Amino acid sequence: MTTLPLVDLQAQFRTIDDEVMAAVHGVLSSGQFVLGPETDAFEHELATHSQAAYAVGTSSGTSALHLALLAAGVGPGDEVITVPFTFVASVAAIEYAGARPVLVDIAAGSFTMNPALVEAAITPQTRAIVPVHLYGQPADMGPLLEIASRHGLKVIEDACQAHGAEYEGRRVGALGDLGCFSFYPGKNLGAYGEGGAVVTNDPELARTVRTLRHWGQVNRYVHELKGFNYRLHEVQAAILRVKLRHLDDWTERRRAHAHRYDQLLSGAVRTPAELPYARHVYHLYAIRSDDRDGLARALAGEGIHTGVHYPLPVHLQPAWADLGYAAGSFPVSEQAARQVLSLPMYPELPPHELERVAELVATYASQRETAWRSA
Repeated sequence: MTTLPLVDLQAQFRTIDDEVMAAVHGVLSSGQFVLGPETDAFEHELATHSQAAYAVGTSSGTSALHLALLAAGVGPGDEVITVPFTFVASVAAIEYAGARPVLVDIAAGSFTMNPALVEAAITPQTRAIVPVHLYGQPADMGPLLEIASRHGLKVIEDACQAHGAEYEGRRVGALGDLGCFSFYPGKNLGAYGEGGAVVTNDPELARTVRTLRHWGQVNRYVHELKGFNYRLHEVQAAILRVKLRHLDDWTERRRAHAHRYDQLLSGAVRTPAELPYARHVYHLYAIRSDDRDGLARALAGEGIHTGVHYPLPVHLQPAWADLGYAAGSFPVSEQAARQVLSLPMYPELPPHELERVAELVATYASQRETAWRSA
Protein backbone atom coordinates (compact mmCIF):
# COMPACT_ATOMS: atom_id res chain seq x y z
CA MET A 1 0.00 0.00 0.00
CA THR A 2 1.35 3.45 -0.90
CA THR A 3 0.98 6.17 1.69
CA LEU A 4 -0.04 9.73 0.96
CA PRO A 5 1.14 12.41 3.40
CA LEU A 6 -0.92 15.38 4.49
CA VAL A 7 1.97 17.60 3.36
CA ASP A 8 5.04 16.50 1.39
CA LEU A 9 7.92 18.91 2.05
CA GLN A 10 10.42 16.66 0.31
CA ALA A 11 8.46 16.83 -2.94
CA GLN A 12 8.67 20.62 -2.85
CA PHE A 13 12.38 20.61 -2.00
CA ARG A 14 13.16 18.44 -5.00
CA THR A 15 11.80 21.17 -7.30
CA ILE A 16 14.04 23.92 -5.84
CA ASP A 17 17.01 21.92 -4.57
CA ASP A 18 19.66 23.74 -6.62
CA GLU A 19 18.29 27.22 -5.82
CA VAL A 20 18.09 26.54 -2.10
CA MET A 21 21.53 24.99 -1.82
CA ALA A 22 23.07 27.89 -3.72
CA ALA A 23 21.36 30.38 -1.40
CA VAL A 24 22.51 28.54 1.72
CA HIS A 25 26.06 28.24 0.38
CA GLY A 26 26.07 31.97 -0.27
CA VAL A 27 25.25 32.71 3.37
CA LEU A 28 27.77 30.22 4.70
CA SER A 29 30.46 31.65 2.44
CA SER A 30 29.68 35.23 3.50
CA GLY A 31 30.16 34.61 7.21
CA GLN A 32 27.16 36.88 7.95
CA PHE A 33 24.59 34.85 9.84
CA VAL A 34 22.49 37.42 11.74
CA LEU A 35 20.67 40.46 10.29
CA GLY A 36 22.70 40.50 7.10
CA PRO A 37 21.88 41.34 3.48
CA GLU A 38 19.63 38.31 2.97
CA THR A 39 17.33 39.37 5.81
CA ASP A 40 17.24 42.93 4.51
CA ALA A 41 16.44 41.77 0.97
CA PHE A 42 13.79 39.31 2.13
CA GLU A 43 12.07 41.99 4.19
CA HIS A 44 11.84 44.28 1.17
CA GLU A 45 10.59 41.48 -1.08
CA LEU A 46 8.02 40.30 1.46
CA ALA A 47 6.73 43.84 1.96
CA THR A 48 6.25 44.17 -1.81
CA HIS A 49 4.49 40.80 -2.04
CA SER A 50 2.24 41.71 0.91
CA GLN A 51 1.44 45.15 -0.55
CA ALA A 52 2.84 46.70 2.62
CA ALA A 53 5.37 49.47 3.13
CA TYR A 54 7.47 47.56 5.66
CA ALA A 55 8.26 44.01 6.75
CA VAL A 56 10.35 42.93 9.74
CA GLY A 57 11.62 39.36 9.97
CA THR A 58 11.26 37.55 13.30
CA SER A 59 12.16 34.22 14.81
CA SER A 60 8.63 32.75 14.51
CA GLY A 61 5.01 33.60 13.88
CA THR A 62 4.44 33.64 17.63
CA SER A 63 7.21 36.19 18.19
CA ALA A 64 5.73 38.25 15.34
CA LEU A 65 2.38 38.34 17.13
CA HIS A 66 4.04 39.18 20.45
CA LEU A 67 6.01 42.08 18.99
CA ALA A 68 3.05 43.38 17.00
CA LEU A 69 0.96 43.52 20.16
CA LEU A 70 3.69 45.32 22.08
CA ALA A 71 4.24 47.79 19.24
CA ALA A 72 0.49 48.47 19.24
CA GLY A 73 0.74 49.49 22.88
CA VAL A 74 -0.90 46.40 24.36
CA GLY A 75 0.17 45.69 27.92
CA PRO A 76 -0.94 44.67 31.43
CA GLY A 77 -4.56 45.51 32.20
CA ASP A 78 -5.57 45.59 28.54
CA GLU A 79 -7.94 43.24 26.74
CA VAL A 80 -7.53 41.91 23.21
CA ILE A 81 -10.36 40.28 21.26
CA THR A 82 -9.66 37.15 19.23
CA VAL A 83 -11.22 33.74 18.50
CA PRO A 84 -11.14 30.35 20.23
CA PHE A 85 -10.90 28.33 17.01
CA THR A 86 -7.24 28.85 16.17
CA PHE A 87 -3.82 27.54 17.06
CA VAL A 88 -3.08 28.46 20.67
CA ALA A 89 -0.29 30.90 19.70
CA SER A 90 -2.95 33.51 18.80
CA VAL A 91 -4.04 33.59 22.43
CA ALA A 92 -0.66 32.89 24.02
CA ALA A 93 0.91 35.95 22.39
CA ILE A 94 -1.75 38.17 23.95
CA GLU A 95 -0.83 36.84 27.36
CA TYR A 96 2.89 37.27 26.60
CA ALA A 97 2.11 40.98 26.23
CA GLY A 98 0.49 40.95 29.66
CA ALA A 99 -3.05 41.39 28.36
CA ARG A 100 -6.20 39.31 28.76
CA PRO A 101 -7.61 37.44 25.75
CA VAL A 102 -11.34 37.99 25.22
CA LEU A 103 -12.86 35.45 22.84
CA VAL A 104 -15.69 35.73 20.33
CA ASP A 105 -17.07 32.92 18.18
CA ILE A 106 -16.37 32.29 14.53
CA ALA A 107 -18.78 32.47 11.61
CA ALA A 108 -19.89 29.01 10.49
CA GLY A 109 -19.15 29.50 6.80
CA SER A 110 -15.65 30.89 7.09
CA PHE A 111 -14.04 29.56 10.31
CA THR A 112 -13.04 33.19 10.97
CA MET A 113 -14.11 35.86 13.47
CA ASN A 114 -17.82 36.73 13.34
CA PRO A 115 -17.90 40.55 13.13
CA ALA A 116 -21.47 40.63 14.47
CA LEU A 117 -20.20 39.42 17.86
CA VAL A 118 -17.28 41.79 18.30
CA GLU A 119 -18.92 44.99 19.46
CA ALA A 120 -20.58 43.32 22.45
CA ALA A 121 -17.15 42.10 23.61
CA ILE A 122 -15.59 45.58 23.68
CA THR A 123 -15.00 47.13 27.12
CA PRO A 124 -13.08 50.21 28.29
CA GLN A 125 -10.05 47.91 28.64
CA THR A 126 -10.10 46.70 25.04
CA ARG A 127 -7.00 47.78 23.14
CA ALA A 128 -6.92 45.61 20.00
CA ILE A 129 -8.66 43.04 17.79
CA VAL A 130 -6.77 40.01 16.43
CA PRO A 131 -8.70 38.36 13.57
CA VAL A 132 -7.23 35.04 12.39
CA HIS A 133 -7.16 34.25 8.67
CA LEU A 134 -7.59 30.55 9.35
CA TYR A 135 -6.63 27.81 6.85
CA GLY A 136 -5.83 30.53 4.27
CA GLN A 137 -9.32 32.07 4.36
CA PRO A 138 -9.36 35.85 4.99
CA ALA A 139 -11.50 37.07 7.85
CA ASP A 140 -14.23 39.57 6.97
CA MET A 141 -11.99 42.59 7.48
CA GLY A 142 -14.30 45.40 6.31
CA PRO A 143 -16.69 45.30 9.28
CA LEU A 144 -13.84 44.57 11.70
CA LEU A 145 -11.84 47.59 10.55
CA GLU A 146 -14.94 49.79 10.79
CA ILE A 147 -15.64 48.64 14.36
CA ALA A 148 -12.02 49.16 15.34
CA SER A 149 -11.99 52.66 13.86
CA ARG A 150 -15.13 53.70 15.75
CA HIS A 151 -13.72 52.44 19.05
CA GLY A 152 -10.12 53.55 18.59
CA LEU A 153 -8.73 50.00 18.55
CA LYS A 154 -5.71 48.54 16.80
CA VAL A 155 -6.21 45.65 14.36
CA ILE A 156 -3.46 43.02 14.29
CA GLU A 157 -3.99 40.37 11.62
CA ASP A 158 -2.93 36.83 12.41
CA ALA A 159 -2.07 35.90 8.83
CA CYS A 160 0.19 33.01 9.85
CA GLN A 161 -1.77 30.60 7.60
CA ALA A 162 -2.64 33.04 4.83
CA HIS A 163 0.41 34.03 2.78
CA GLY A 164 -0.87 35.81 -0.33
CA ALA A 165 -4.56 35.56 0.55
CA GLU A 166 -6.67 38.53 -0.48
CA TYR A 167 -9.63 40.44 0.88
CA GLU A 168 -11.51 42.43 -1.77
CA GLY A 169 -8.41 42.36 -3.97
CA ARG A 170 -5.93 43.43 -1.27
CA ARG A 171 -3.39 41.16 0.37
CA VAL A 172 -4.04 40.23 3.98
CA GLY A 173 -1.53 41.37 6.57
CA ALA A 174 -1.45 44.99 5.38
CA LEU A 175 -5.17 45.67 5.90
CA GLY A 176 -4.99 46.41 9.62
CA ASP A 177 -2.36 48.24 11.64
CA LEU A 178 -0.01 45.24 11.68
CA GLY A 179 -0.03 41.77 10.17
CA CYS A 180 1.84 38.66 11.29
CA PHE A 181 3.15 35.73 9.27
CA SER A 182 4.65 32.40 10.26
CA PHE A 183 7.21 30.56 8.17
CA TYR A 184 6.95 27.26 10.01
CA PRO A 185 8.06 24.56 7.52
CA GLY A 186 4.57 23.33 6.62
CA LYS A 187 3.19 26.79 5.82
CA ASN A 188 2.51 27.93 2.24
CA LEU A 189 5.73 29.93 2.56
CA GLY A 190 7.80 27.82 4.93
CA ALA A 191 11.37 28.05 6.13
CA TYR A 192 13.57 25.03 6.86
CA GLY A 193 13.23 25.77 10.55
CA GLU A 194 11.40 28.55 12.36
CA GLY A 195 10.68 32.06 11.12
CA GLY A 196 8.09 34.80 11.02
CA ALA A 197 7.50 38.43 10.05
CA VAL A 198 5.46 41.51 10.85
CA VAL A 199 4.20 43.74 8.04
CA THR A 200 2.78 47.24 8.39
CA ASN A 201 2.29 50.53 6.57
CA ASP A 202 3.18 52.58 9.66
CA PRO A 203 6.87 53.59 9.86
CA GLU A 204 6.80 54.06 13.63
CA LEU A 205 5.25 50.65 14.23
CA ALA A 206 7.84 49.10 11.90
CA ARG A 207 10.64 50.87 13.77
CA THR A 208 9.34 49.65 17.13
CA VAL A 209 9.03 46.04 15.97
CA ARG A 210 12.50 46.20 14.41
CA THR A 211 13.95 47.54 17.65
CA LEU A 212 12.17 45.06 19.90
CA ARG A 213 13.22 42.01 17.87
CA HIS A 214 16.93 42.89 18.37
CA TRP A 215 17.16 43.39 22.14
CA GLY A 216 15.68 46.89 21.92
CA GLN A 217 18.86 48.21 20.31
CA VAL A 218 18.89 51.28 18.08
CA ASN A 219 22.68 51.40 18.01
CA ARG A 220 24.95 48.56 19.09
CA TYR A 221 24.78 48.13 22.88
CA VAL A 222 22.42 51.10 23.22
CA HIS A 223 19.10 49.63 24.35
CA GLU A 224 16.22 52.03 23.84
CA LEU A 225 13.58 49.43 24.77
CA LYS A 226 13.46 46.23 26.79
CA GLY A 227 13.53 43.91 23.82
CA PHE A 228 13.97 40.28 22.82
CA ASN A 229 16.14 37.95 20.80
CA TYR A 230 13.50 37.44 18.11
CA ARG A 231 15.67 37.78 15.00
CA LEU A 232 15.13 35.89 11.75
CA HIS A 233 18.22 33.84 10.92
CA GLU A 234 20.12 34.83 7.79
CA VAL A 235 20.09 31.29 6.38
CA GLN A 236 16.31 31.13 6.74
CA ALA A 237 15.94 34.52 5.08
CA ALA A 238 17.97 33.29 2.10
CA ILE A 239 15.81 30.16 1.82
CA LEU A 240 12.62 32.20 2.11
CA ARG A 241 13.79 34.52 -0.68
CA VAL A 242 14.05 31.50 -2.97
CA LYS A 243 10.66 30.17 -1.96
CA LEU A 244 8.92 33.55 -2.16
CA ARG A 245 9.72 33.64 -5.89
CA HIS A 246 7.67 30.45 -6.30
CA LEU A 247 4.85 31.28 -3.87
CA ASP A 248 2.33 32.65 -6.37
CA ASP A 249 2.71 29.61 -8.61
CA TRP A 250 2.38 27.26 -5.63
CA THR A 251 -0.73 29.15 -4.53
CA GLU A 252 -2.36 28.71 -7.92
CA ARG A 253 -1.68 24.97 -7.74
CA ARG A 254 -3.24 24.81 -4.27
CA ARG A 255 -6.29 26.65 -5.53
CA ALA A 256 -6.58 24.30 -8.51
CA HIS A 257 -6.38 21.29 -6.18
CA ALA A 258 -9.03 22.82 -3.94
CA HIS A 259 -11.38 23.44 -6.85
CA ARG A 260 -10.94 19.85 -8.02
CA TYR A 261 -11.70 18.58 -4.51
CA ASP A 262 -14.79 20.82 -4.53
CA GLN A 263 -16.02 19.24 -7.76
CA LEU A 264 -15.41 15.66 -6.68
CA LEU A 265 -16.81 16.07 -3.15
CA SER A 266 -19.88 18.13 -4.01
CA GLY A 267 -22.87 16.72 -2.17
CA ALA A 268 -20.78 14.20 -0.23
CA VAL A 269 -19.34 16.37 2.58
CA ARG A 270 -19.21 20.05 3.44
CA THR A 271 -16.26 21.54 1.59
CA PRO A 272 -14.48 24.84 2.36
CA ALA A 273 -16.26 27.95 1.18
CA GLU A 274 -14.43 30.66 -0.70
CA LEU A 275 -16.40 33.70 0.37
CA PRO A 276 -17.30 36.43 -2.14
CA TYR A 277 -14.78 38.88 -0.68
CA ALA A 278 -11.94 36.36 -0.47
CA ARG A 279 -9.13 34.79 -2.41
CA HIS A 280 -8.50 31.66 -0.35
CA VAL A 281 -4.97 30.23 -0.47
CA TYR A 282 -5.82 26.81 1.04
CA HIS A 283 -3.04 26.34 3.54
CA LEU A 284 -5.38 23.57 4.64
CA TYR A 285 -8.29 21.97 2.83
CA ALA A 286 -10.62 21.25 5.75
CA ILE A 287 -13.87 19.41 5.06
CA ARG A 288 -16.59 18.87 7.67
CA SER A 289 -18.08 15.50 8.60
CA ASP A 290 -20.37 14.42 11.43
CA ASP A 291 -18.33 11.23 11.52
CA ARG A 292 -14.94 12.89 11.28
CA ASP A 293 -13.06 10.31 13.35
CA GLY A 294 -14.56 7.36 11.47
CA LEU A 295 -13.68 8.96 8.15
CA ALA A 296 -10.13 9.63 9.31
CA ARG A 297 -9.72 6.00 10.35
CA ALA A 298 -11.06 4.79 7.01
CA LEU A 299 -8.62 6.99 5.11
CA ALA A 300 -5.73 5.92 7.35
CA GLY A 301 -6.59 2.33 6.48
CA GLU A 302 -5.94 3.23 2.85
CA GLY A 303 -2.61 4.88 3.66
CA ILE A 304 -3.94 8.44 3.48
CA HIS A 305 -2.79 10.85 6.17
CA THR A 306 -5.21 13.50 7.40
CA GLY A 307 -5.12 16.13 10.13
CA VAL A 308 -7.46 17.78 12.60
CA HIS A 309 -6.93 21.53 12.90
CA TYR A 310 -8.02 21.87 15.69
CA PRO A 311 -9.68 19.19 17.86
CA LEU A 312 -10.09 21.39 20.95
CA PRO A 313 -10.83 25.13 20.89
CA VAL A 314 -8.58 27.30 23.03
CA HIS A 315 -11.22 27.93 25.69
CA LEU A 316 -11.49 24.17 26.33
CA GLN A 317 -7.73 23.61 26.52
CA PRO A 318 -6.61 22.75 30.08
CA ALA A 319 -3.90 25.42 29.92
CA TRP A 320 -6.47 28.18 29.31
CA ALA A 321 -9.12 27.10 31.79
CA ASP A 322 -8.26 30.26 33.71
CA LEU A 323 -9.97 32.35 31.02
CA GLY A 324 -13.22 31.21 32.61
CA TYR A 325 -15.12 30.01 29.55
CA ALA A 326 -17.20 26.84 29.85
CA ALA A 327 -18.18 24.26 27.26
CA GLY A 328 -21.01 25.73 25.21
CA SER A 329 -19.61 29.27 25.33
CA PHE A 330 -18.69 29.21 21.63
CA PRO A 331 -20.97 26.68 19.92
CA VAL A 332 -19.83 27.34 16.34
CA SER A 333 -16.17 26.83 17.25
CA GLU A 334 -17.00 23.72 19.27
CA GLN A 335 -18.99 22.19 16.44
CA ALA A 336 -16.20 22.93 13.96
CA ALA A 337 -13.69 21.27 16.29
CA ARG A 338 -15.82 18.09 16.23
CA GLN A 339 -16.23 18.07 12.45
CA VAL A 340 -13.16 19.40 10.63
CA LEU A 341 -10.78 17.08 8.82
CA SER A 342 -7.86 18.32 6.72
CA LEU A 343 -7.23 16.34 3.54
CA PRO A 344 -3.83 16.13 1.78
CA MET A 345 -2.99 19.52 0.28
CA TYR A 346 0.30 20.72 -1.18
CA PRO A 347 1.27 22.13 -4.57
CA GLU A 348 2.91 18.92 -5.76
CA LEU A 349 -0.05 16.70 -4.85
CA PRO A 350 -0.44 14.24 -7.77
CA PRO A 351 -3.87 14.59 -9.45
CA HIS A 352 -4.50 10.84 -9.36
CA GLU A 353 -3.86 10.80 -5.61
CA LEU A 354 -6.23 13.72 -5.08
CA GLU A 355 -8.89 11.85 -7.01
CA ARG A 356 -8.26 8.71 -4.96
CA VAL A 357 -8.72 10.66 -1.73
CA ALA A 358 -11.93 12.26 -3.00
CA GLU A 359 -13.33 8.94 -4.16
CA LEU A 360 -12.68 7.33 -0.78
CA VAL A 361 -14.24 10.26 1.09
CA ALA A 362 -17.33 10.26 -1.14
CA THR A 363 -17.70 6.47 -0.88
CA TYR A 364 -17.45 6.58 2.91
CA ALA A 365 -20.02 9.37 3.11
CA SER A 366 -22.40 7.49 0.82
CA GLN A 367 -22.07 4.24 2.78
CA ARG A 368 -22.64 6.07 6.04
CA GLU A 369 -25.74 7.77 4.64
CA THR A 370 -27.08 4.41 3.44
CA ALA A 371 -26.46 2.82 6.84
CA TRP A 372 -28.16 5.73 8.61
CA ARG A 373 -31.25 5.50 6.40
CA SER A 374 -31.59 1.76 6.84
CA ALA A 375 -31.10 1.84 10.62
